[in-house]
Amino acid sequence: MDQLSLPLDCLISVFTFLDEDDLITASYVCKEWHEAAETPWLWRELCLHRWGFCNLSQQLSDADRYTWKRYYLRRSSLEMSMKSGRSGGDYTCKSLKGHKGRVISIAYLVENNTIQNSWNCTPIVCSASSDGTVKAWDIHKGVNLWSSSGQNPLTAMFTDPQQCVVGAADSTGTIKLWKGQTGEELASYSSGSSQSTLLFFSMDRSSFLMVGTALGSLLTLSSPLLSELSRHVVCDSFRLNVLLSSPDKKWILTASKESSDLSPKVFWSQSVCCPVKDEDTVCLNLPVSGCSAAVFLPSQPARLAVIHSEGLGNQKALTVFDLSLKKSKYKEEPQAQQVESFKLDLSHSHSDMILQAKGNSTILVTDGNDLKVYTLKGALIANFKDHLQPIVSLCVDNFRVVTASRDLSLRVLTWRNDRDKGLTLESQYHLLGGSHTMSRGFTQVTCDYASIVASVESVDGKDALKAYVFNS
Repeated sequence: MDQLSLPLDCLISVFTFLDEDDLITASYVCKEWHEAAETPWLWRELCLHRWGFCNLSQQLSDADRYTWKRYYLRRSSLEMSMKSGRSGGDYTCKSLKGHKGRVISIAYLVENNTIQNSWNCTPIVCSASSDGTVKAWDIHKGVNLWSSSGQNPLTAMFTDPQQCVVGAADSTGTIKLWKGQTGEELASYSSGSSQSTLLFFSMDRSSFLMVGTALGSLLTLSSPLLSELSRHVVCDSFRLNVLLSSPDKKWILTASKESSDLSPKVFWSQSVCCPVKDEDTVCLNLPVSGCSAAVFLPSQPARLAVIHSEGLGNQKALTVFDLSLKKSKYKEEPQAQQVESFKLDLSHSHSDMILQAKGNSTILVTDGNDLKVYTLKGALIANFKDHLQPIVSLCVDNFRVVTASRDLSLRVLTWRNDRDKGLTLESQYHLLGGSHTMSRGFTQVTCDYASIVASVESVDGKDALKAYVFNS
């Protein structure tokens, strides 16, 4: 080594002040600089500084293929593609056709939650249709993997990626479960409800299916056997069409959008999944009227936001509760502590508004054609007017937000940290769904870390899916 050269440890210490571009440039200067710039610890620090958490334990066991540097470069390249959205360069689009009716639900069965999965995971998306079939799709190849046998028009669907099963309900109340790999039927149950809302739920290594019926009952079924465990009347004669589980899996929210007077009800999940004879069900009516939309904030164990009626007319308010269980020697008492409440300044009053959340304090609300972003205190930090027709579906993850509209476009927005406003969004680009002469617009959207899938309502009644897979 030259006498003027710095020791390796000193070079590494200096290189901690470089960003990824400068670090790559430095690696070309000489052999010693290359050795220092390739140090895994430097690239690990870059990864953790940018993304906070990176689960690479399995991948790094194969050091020849997976390194912190490769992880950083591939993930940053993928995010650049997802942020710029240039057709033909940043993503490929495939049309998935085969249904002979309306697509009523889409969901990932196998997905890429983090970048390491995109090295070895092929996303599979399932779709359910009014033609009575469930179909599984390989969205990379754009091919149908299997289709269920036809039944009555389907009204709801769910997927369970952990058990790799798919379930759907039809217009007669028949609920069926299939193996995700093959489409083999596993179980069947008759709820007798013409409209069903389905929520798959896991707790203490057991799986359950919550069913909201057209007459306001909550059914709890075991999975995958679909045997009935409990039944509770929540809102008599009104459709139970809001079912949500808390991030800590301890609470189930139930509500009906059909009545502005009925209060949403929360159940302690243990009491409905594992009921004990002669013991009362642990539940609580929230102190609000009606439920237009609701969401659990993902970074809190049981923080719930509800849009509800406020005062006379069509005024809406958003109230946030923290749910908890107070235990005494003789009973368990559920509690809902109000955290915040504020009125919503909405241009459109309708029952199809969508509510989503990011982190522990960011709220997203659709208002007709617009997407509004609020803080937990009720401050409006952004109002996006990217669509010409109403937003009908919304997908939120840690990197981006995707809105789907009847104007036959998807709008992609990405999160950023603003020095003054904190966490907010930047609107980036549109993804188009095809010809207006052939289609009536998007109806649903879902996404994983590296792809976006949306359903398109076709003029001829044979809906299709559009799959946008981003390049890394």
